[in-house]
Amino acid sequence: MSNNTAASGTKLDIKTITEFLAEQPNVDVSRAWERCWGIHSGIVDRVKRRFAVTKHPATAGHEYFTSLDQSMEGSFNAWSGPRVEWLVHSWLGNRKASLLDMNATVFLSQQNRVPHLVIIFGTVPKLFFYADYTPRVDLRTHLDYVNQYYEPANASAIRFRGLSNFTWNWSHGTYLRGLMSPVCTSVMGDLNEANIAACESYLEEFVDRWFGWLDEADRAPLPQDQRLAQQQYDHYVREVGYRTDPMNVLAQRAFGPDEFNRRLELRMGLAQMAESRGQIAKD
Repeated sequence: MSNNTAASGTKLDIKTITEFLAEQPNVDVSRAWERCWGIHSGIVDRVKRRFAVTKHPATAGHEYFTSLDQSMEGSFNAWSGPRVEWLVHSWLGNRKASLLDMNATVFLSQQNRVPHLVIIFGTVPKLFFYADYTPRVDLRTHLDYVNQYYEPANASAIRFRGLSNFTWNWSHGTYLRGLMSPVCTSVMGDLNEANIAACESYLEEFVDRWFGWLDEADRAPLPQDQRLAQQQYDHYVREVGYRTDPMNVLAQRAFGPDEFNRRLELRMGLAQMAESRGQIAKD
């Protein structure tokens, strides 16, 4: 049997999160949480050093939480500012029972069209790693955008996908697959230090490249008359992306429908979008 195939016969790259949950062994993933959370923290801190952001008041009291049955714990922090609409650093899971979903996400404001940044680590207890530059235009009709932001990252993404210790992961979320850029990395591998280190090494170039694009964009900002339409596009992608995320099953199972919906709206920053809607970003 291939090492990419589960004992049940289902290939790892097409298993649903529900299937992983059903087979969930009680593996202590605390060490993986420390490593991956540390990688995320370094990236989030770098964003906060570059941009003036403040903690959004809607996130107060969510720095650490547990579900009523204590089966899940987590943390949610989010910041916003003039040039960053929604900077998220969060995790949800059970460090003693295999499951983790960790996110570092940057949704930019509309001074430019630099892709948003999304970096996810997870354990099921296999290691899950996702890194992408979320497009801010329809790539099928913006070849110049593809050449500017995705062609430079293409070779690196292909090299990483070719690593034999990882299996490509194909999301069951049809909308999320539509969001994935041509250089999106979505893989699974054994949960060990070598694989986490490989992801960390990939992210160094990945994040540096993104900051370089921000430097370039500062010299050629998006015209004011295009920013309102860009915000509408950004907000739609952000909200629907969160609502259709297959990983939502973790929170649904732990919190129930009402509390899950409240937490989902917090995660996507529904209040922040309402506050900023229709306001044109200033340089």
